[in-house]
Amino acid sequence: MKLAKLYPSEFSPIEVMALDSQLENYIIDMRSDARFLQVKGINELSSKLVEMRRHIVYPLVYFHVKLALILLVVTTTLERTFSTMNIIKNRMEDEWLNDCLVTYIEKDIFDSIDNEKLIQRYQTIRPCREQL
Repeated sequence: MKLAKLYPSEFSPIEVMALDSQLENYIIDMRSDARFLQVKGINELSSKLVEMRRHIVYPLVYFHVKLALILLVVTTTLERTFSTMNIIKNRMEDEWLNDCLVTYIEKDIFDSIDNEKLIQRYQTIRPCREQL
């Protein structure tokens, strides 16, 4: 029921009310069927629902189960993506900070270098579109 309320675009108010009724009937039906007593997880539950064609009888309950399974995968994928983004961001920041610190720490050396010589050096390394 909570998923239905969290995703109002997927469940209309009428479907939420129907889901409540379907869920009650579904629980009674599953408890009375010995084949469902052996189910140990949500993945087995979804397989058993399709195998016994109960997904047709309880479409809203089945949609709820599918949504729960999808959310597990999506959450894991998003966590990995954000973790990778943070690693890349931190490494880029570390590299930039390191470059800035080197130029600051070695300030005396960088002050002694003539800017004109640097410009000439970079122009000879590769052709530029414009003269520096």
